[in-house]
Amino acid sequence: MIKSNTLIKPFIIFLIFISIGCKQTENEIRKPNVILIMADDIGFEGLGINGSLSYNTPNLDALASNGVNFTNAIANPLCTPSRVKIMTGKYNYRNYDYFTHLNSSEKTFGNLFKDNGYQTAIVGKWQLNGLKIKEIDQKIKEDNTRPYKFGFDEYCLWQLTKTKDFGERFANPLIEQNGKFLERNKDLYGPDIVSDYAIDFIQRNKEKSFFLYYPMLLVHDPFVPTPDSEEWNNLDLRYKKNNIFFKDMVEYMDKIVGKIAQELKAQGIEDNTLIMFVGDNGTSRNLVTKTNFGDVKGAKGNTITHGVHVPMIASWPSKIKNPIIYDGVVDLTDFYATFSDILNVSNESDGKSLMSIFSGNKKYIRETVTIYYDPKWSTNVSKYRNVFSQDTTYKLYRNGDFFDIQNDVLEEKPLKEKDLSENEKLIKEKLLKELSKFPSLPIQSLNESE
Repeated sequence: MIKSNTLIKPFIIFLIFISIGCKQTENEIRKPNVILIMADDIGFEGLGINGSLSYNTPNLDALASNGVNFTNAIANPLCTPSRVKIMTGKYNYRNYDYFTHLNSSEKTFGNLFKDNGYQTAIVGKWQLNGLKIKEIDQKIKEDNTRPYKFGFDEYCLWQLTKTKDFGERFANPLIEQNGKFLERNKDLYGPDIVSDYAIDFIQRNKEKSFFLYYPMLLVHDPFVPTPDSEEWNNLDLRYKKNNIFFKDMVEYMDKIVGKIAQELKAQGIEDNTLIMFVGDNGTSRNLVTKTNFGDVKGAKGNTITHGVHVPMIASWPSKIKNPIIYDGVVDLTDFYATFSDILNVSNESDGKSLMSIFSGNKKYIRETVTIYYDPKWSTNVSKYRNVFSQDTTYKLYRNGDFFDIQNDVLEEKPLKEKDLSENEKLIKEKLLKELSKFPSLPIQSLNESE
């Protein structure tokens, strides 16, 4: 007679193997988590890994050192054009109608992820209801459900249905969370509120595939103390504006990125999470950053290099096995294309997928980036409206101005046709061909008053 223990033990072992196998299969099948962090108003020069001597950014530097550091990421020079572009994957001439507004008919990467089974959230800065635009219907301005319509299951946002006139983003912030205004408190700090919500979202969804979009409140002006600043402890100084606080704000931004990265480790999901970080435009024109390649004056709103050259990082331990410095040009439309690739769905954007770069292929995914820039805002910014195409070295504007941006970063000396080398003539022709694919700007920009 066979003893029951003799049968039970192999059966238990069998169940263990089945359990392990199921877990492995589940991990293999589960699509990666994706976190996209967009910093507000920081140019390429703002990170230590990119040469900054003015600010300490150890957490972002670490992500870049172990992932991909994109050294030629090109954004639009102003926030809303960049945000509409990155969220929809479309060039601005196709869908950008007003400053601070995202057209209700658009599909965003929030919709893309949600439609493919992801849990989705957006935290940080919204500013896409067209709050100050007279042409926008008041019902749209006051609609606190728009993040849901653009594919986000939940939100924790500043400037959704109220302008900054009703409450700023830093000390004593005015934050809307899933249809309700949070109670204001002079001792609370907006970036902490929204990043804490991001952490909570990660914790609640660690067993699922999730997409978190975090358009940060930092490091936009007003430049004021952070909770790590000495002045924060003095209520009279907490709201005092001074350019010296920009350093504190950059370093607090980095601290928050580190907090998110650490949470992924704590939850055991770091390897299967793609973190991407990018700036929305160049640094404020009121600031100068010391770098190991000289002083850099911010050029937000301006189409010169310092207005459009932004930091960009990708970290994905299970995919990006070795550190990569990628010096080819990339465009904000490339995010939507990359996400489509991750989800294995057709790419309906104007971008190119970055997935081959993550796998270690340094072959350029694109040779040029073309920027169609019509801010549709105030005259002090709109004077820079233009269309240009560039590669890593040269830049051609619609008006024919052709620059060597490596040796003339401020674009002060247009190259003359008679002085061009044969190679420069070929490059100019290539850029002209790309420019021809884009329409001309309208004769007069819309909405020229603040």
